[in-house]
Amino acid sequence: MAKAKVAFVCADCGAEHGKWQGQCTACGRWNTLREFAYAPAKGRTGGGYAGSEQRTAKLADIGTAAETRIPSGFDELDRVLGGGFVAGSVVLLGGDPGAGKSTLLLQVSTKLAQSARVLYVSGEESLEQIAARARRLRLPGERLSLASDTVVERIAELITQERPHLVVVDSIQVMQVQASDSLPGSVSQVRESAAELVRLAKQNGVAIVLVGHITKEGNLAGPKVLEHMVDCLVMLDAPAGSRYRTLRSQKNRFGAVNELGVFAMTEDGMKEVSNPSAIFLERPRDIAPGSVVTVTWEGTRPLLVEIQALVDNVQGGYPRRVAVGLDPQRLAMHLAVMHRHCGVSLADQDVFANVVGGVRIAETGADLALLAATLSSFRARALPRDLVVFGELGLTGEVRPVANGQDRLREAAKHGFTRAILPRANRPREAIAGTKAFPVASLGEALDVIRDMAESD
Repeated sequence: MAKAKVAFVCADCGAEHGKWQGQCTACGRWNTLREFAYAPAKGRTGGGYAGSEQRTAKLADIGTAAETRIPSGFDELDRVLGGGFVAGSVVLLGGDPGAGKSTLLLQVSTKLAQSARVLYVSGEESLEQIAARARRLRLPGERLSLASDTVVERIAELITQERPHLVVVDSIQVMQVQASDSLPGSVSQVRESAAELVRLAKQNGVAIVLVGHITKEGNLAGPKVLEHMVDCLVMLDAPAGSRYRTLRSQKNRFGAVNELGVFAMTEDGMKEVSNPSAIFLERPRDIAPGSVVTVTWEGTRPLLVEIQALVDNVQGGYPRRVAVGLDPQRLAMHLAVMHRHCGVSLADQDVFANVVGGVRIAETGADLALLAATLSSFRARALPRDLVVFGELGLTGEVRPVANGQDRLREAAKHGFTRAILPRANRPREAIAGTKAFPVASLGEALDVIRDMAESD
């Protein structure tokens, strides 16, 4: 019998090594190598995505079929996926324990089962547990097919027999391929199981959703190559102490990346939030210093969020720079810009910044709003309640334009904001009713406008 090939695979980057070593030479991480046993070729299911036939074709001669989309029944989920599940695609859904991954997928499965064939495969819960949750959520279960199994070969037989349009596998970490001798949950089993399910999806034209666990660092458990194998990677985030859940696409071959969907966890399961800006703008009547609203761009739509800052005297040691929902390095960098070009020094102050509602802002359009909130707290002067601020800040003190400035301004006007500080390059071409724009070209101009507003109000 042929011997299985043994390699050591980095759990973070997927790089392979011939022997074990403490550090991965590809990504530099320590203690991430896991033993991976390749099954002999005889025992492997094998086969490419399009079958075993080896041939080449000219790009111009290959026909393209229209994408077959399967609506999920949730507009927020369809937005993140790019319009729904694509036939023949594999979606990987990750998130914290208790975030609502299984709940959301069970709701989606029961809805889709009314008009399509859906197979829900659970490797962690019994059929009785799934049925009990469905009854608690008052979900229709007459047409949904359930199975409890962890062996990929048997799941493949079910897919061949049932011919479903959508398959949910909960979760990929407990799946196993019989041809591999590794334990379930190991790097080799996760990799082989995912590869087999991806092949099934491509060959049978069925959409498959894989549920993935995450580590304590917030990364998906298993080899990094798992994220490369799937067509769409979606993360469900559950901020501590909040009933709201944010769904964000980190990879999507059939839609926009970084698209955001918002849900609320209720007694009846996950409810989508059609107007997320409203829930993130629940502000008190009297605005305290250090608070300002900005318009960030998430995927294909604008989102209004509140940024809060607190500046306080250093109580000993070095000044602290803490940012929650923002990049702490950008906070320290922009404080240096404000000192260098505007003469405002916070070297003896602790600076804390937070995005209300647990939203994480990855774009640069919130730079100007962050400094506006910081200066408001430092000067102990509240900014106007009807003011919105957005713009990117450069190291030379210039305020740079951001994408979709006109749409951001319209979204702010829709929610009752009458004043806006924005980059000069983003000044509206046509006046927006009820909104007065204050275009600025530098940080100094922006701080002058903010000072004048604070003194006049």
